[in-house]
Amino acid sequence: MSDITTQLLELALDLGREERQLAILGEGNVSARVSDTEFQVKASGSSLSTLKEANLATCRFDKLLPMLNQTGLSDTEIDQMLMDSRTDSTMKKPSVEATFHAALLNIEGIHFVGHVHPEAVNMLLCSGQAEAFANQRLFPDQIVCCGARSVVVPYQDPGLELAKVIDKEVRAFIEQEGTYPKNILIENHGLIALGKTAKEVLSGTLMAEKSARIFMGALAARQDGPICLSTLQVERIAGRPDEHYRQKMLNS
Repeated sequence: MSDITTQLLELALDLGREERQLAILGEGNVSARVSDTEFQVKASGSSLSTLKEANLATCRFDKLLPMLNQTGLSDTEIDQMLMDSRTDSTMKKPSVEATFHAALLNIEGIHFVGHVHPEAVNMLLCSGQAEAFANQRLFPDQIVCCGARSVVVPYQDPGLELAKVIDKEVRAFIEQEGTYPKNILIENHGLIALGKTAKEVLSGTLMAEKSARIFMGALAARQDGPICLSTLQVERIAGRPDEHYRQKMLNS
């Protein structure tokens, strides 16, 4: 088993821990870039909490990325293209979300992706509060682990249509911010965390869930809503060398 596979499986088990309430049953998926041409992704129907190497599919980027520019594909055609992307036909079927994993792992600096359906985050994503949660920050550690702001994606049909919108929104974010987002929030669906390391994905996921709980508590406790950090305060934390060092230590 390669080191990347070991890290990916450990990430899956960490995200799938029952007490964390991030994903149950077959919810969520994880992926990792293994080379310039291939990546590993959770097989469809597998559970994060019990994921093993046999439940990973290795897929080719060049078989999935062209789908982002295709229209009019039927569900059957998409399903077959997912199966054809495997490097070994004996592997299990890749997650239906394999295309957005391919798109994200194709971005410079992103080596691991984790997608879960956290309870607190989804409460906000199903309440019309997604934009407020994505664009405001409550405390310094949220900035360190989740970035100065997050990407919001309106609800899309899971699979190829979702992948197309994620790819578009993330690339627009990178063009504006000069770096990839640490969190992607999909309305009425869930959270995607991105990172150079598996630890960065885990910390971004856990802090997003903590931030969502605090955001909801502040909404309930204060009639005028949460007291968020100012843009200047967020930029100060995001630019401090000591916070960059702490971020590096947390994610290595």
